[in-house]
Amino acid sequence: MKIFGLTGWSGSGKTSLLVRLIPALTSRGLRVSTVKHAHKGFDIDHPGKDSHNHRLAGATEVLVSSPLRWALMHELRDGEPELTLDQLLTRVAPVDLLLIEGFKREPHEKIEVWRAEVGKSLIAPNDPTIVAVASDGPVPGCPVPLFDLNDAEAVAAFVVERCGLG
Repeated sequence: MKIFGLTGWSGSGKTSLLVRLIPALTSRGLRVSTVKHAHKGFDIDHPGKDSHNHRLAGATEVLVSSPLRWALMHELRDGEPELTLDQLLTRVAPVDLLLIEGFKREPHEKIEVWRAEVGKSLIAPNDPTIVAVASDGPVPGCPVPLFDLNDAEAVAAFVVERCGLG
């Protein structure tokens, strides 16, 4: 399974690019999955649902299944640490390409999504794991290939080539 990432500051457009990139990759016949890091807490469950009540009652894991999908929720209890990316990767079913959103400091190759309007400096000059930048405008001092943030097909072609999936 090949692993490739999208990184960048909050508000830069990582998710927007990712949701355009996935169909550009799957249309090439690739099976694609994603892992997304959320800095803040999140919840995929809803108050009043049975699965939510199971968690509130103290269940460590709740697996919900239907004819369309299944989801496993694992509660980090009693100071249990957040899983590392390597630990998370062992829980993902093998596919052709696993796209990682976030996880800036992990050693996999990444495209940095950068927009001047976010007001943050470019990460790429100081991070050798960033192999390209996608932006909606010029990027002064960009040390790697630069892609138009709105050209998911060009980004997909780069990822496919870089990962040896052609």
